[in-house]
Amino acid sequence: MRSVRTRTLTALLVLAVVGVGGWQLLPSQQNKNKAIVVGTTDAVTSLDPAGAYDAGSWALFSNVFQTLLTFQPGGTSPVPDAASSCDFADTGLRTYRCEVREGITFPSGRTMTAEDVKFSFDRVKKIDLDVGPASLFSTLRSVEAVGSTVTFHLSSPDATFPLKVATGAGSIVDRTRYSKNALRTGTQVDGSGPYRLKGYAKDKSAVLEPNGSYEGAVSGTRQPVELRYFDTAAELDKAWQDRRIDVAGRTLSPKFLAGLNPSDPGNRVSVSDSSEVRNLYLNTRASSPLHDVRVRQAMAWLINREHLAGAVYDGTVDALYSLIPTGITGHTTAFFDAYPEQDAKRARALLTEAGVSVPVRFTYGYGEGRGAAAEEAAELKRQLEESGLFEVDLKGYEWTDFQKRWADGKLDAYAVGWVADYPDPDTFGSPLVGTGSTMSTGYSSKTVDRLVRASQQHADRGRVVTDFRDLQARIATDVPLIPLWQRKEYVVSNEDVGGSQYLTDGTGAFRLWKLDWI
Repeated sequence: MRSVRTRTLTALLVLAVVGVGGWQLLPSQQNKNKAIVVGTTDAVTSLDPAGAYDAGSWALFSNVFQTLLTFQPGGTSPVPDAASSCDFADTGLRTYRCEVREGITFPSGRTMTAEDVKFSFDRVKKIDLDVGPASLFSTLRSVEAVGSTVTFHLSSPDATFPLKVATGAGSIVDRTRYSKNALRTGTQVDGSGPYRLKGYAKDKSAVLEPNGSYEGAVSGTRQPVELRYFDTAAELDKAWQDRRIDVAGRTLSPKFLAGLNPSDPGNRVSVSDSSEVRNLYLNTRASSPLHDVRVRQAMAWLINREHLAGAVYDGTVDALYSLIPTGITGHTTAFFDAYPEQDAKRARALLTEAGVSVPVRFTYGYGEGRGAAAEEAAELKRQLEESGLFEVDLKGYEWTDFQKRWADGKLDAYAVGWVADYPDPDTFGSPLVGTGSTMSTGYSSKTVDRLVRASQQHADRGRVVTDFRDLQARIATDVPLIPLWQRKEYVVSNEDVGGSQYLTDGTGAFRLWKLDWI
């Protein structure tokens, strides 16, 4: 039996820091007004907060929009941003109230009001896109705005609601510039964040300039930033090697990351444990060849995560054996407990019991250019077909098309990364495996839904361990997904840029305001 290596989500570990004292110096005059160029392969689905629920879009949102609350680096409890204060108004965790901070203005010069906040939340729920974030507000019944006070009325107790308010889903827009019924088109953004979007070319770049009118939780000097988007990890690798970017984040190729030299004086490399995970999602609908739970359990008996992590990712990710990653309250090793090793005999017995024809044929979809998605798909195909029990048809899709296909239930299986929305096990519950989940597997379990609701009633999050332990055991039995791996967070910057160690912590925030010239 293979051992399971567990980790604790800790503070950032800086592998190599050259000239630490220099990080505290003021920017040189030569670089003072020069944009810091940051490269990423994360795509932006939409510039409208009601239209996107993905890492690339939320990374941009966290810089150009404000939320009532936000997370500080490494923080687990949100702090006020566009709000001056927020708290539950009742002991039953059904009424949440915030006071909007004075002096916040939109690009038009108009002052933000409580009505803008109400409008922003209402439109997310009303537009309710398949690839949007409305599912995060499943417990939100109504929003009330009186004076500078915003009151959220919840349909059931939800101790996690403040955490959801602090995500990209809670981005506040100017109600005079956005339709309440439809997404905004074009490249204009009317937010009140620490940056303003000066220019945008889809899939190419986003040019950000500091917002001199910003009022909120972010403090200190901010430098102009240009985000550059690359289609593939190989293109991002080359851009770094050619010094066309100053900072490289998600996602450099595994081969590049494995070959990083901590002693290279031209690089600052930071690596930290992350709560970002990747799962193989399985279509449980009656029309899918994976509908029968025994077919999905057979697949779980054939996956070798350790080999996947080594062969495809060069050890830059860790094998994951449950829905909730290590470092998050309630983590277990439910899939290791249920399927401790590859066993083709057990898999075959399950398929025989299910009465299905062997090999079981299904389609596996993946997003083209998303890190090592193609190589990962090929390795999983090899593992499943090696037994002779499955035949896998691999199909790559452009990212937006891929999102739409899985949302519409058109794929039998698909691997997708999940960046935690907030540092709580709840972000791995309802959005991934609850009825009507964002991942659209067609899976529905009254037991899972009950456990999610039960966990939301505890303001003391240490009391949710039992609920999430039981939930993870249920997922390992029903197998609407198969956990694959947990990412380590890598950020590389050149010797002229400081603050990159604070850029990201594996949640939805992307703190460009922490970057500075040395």
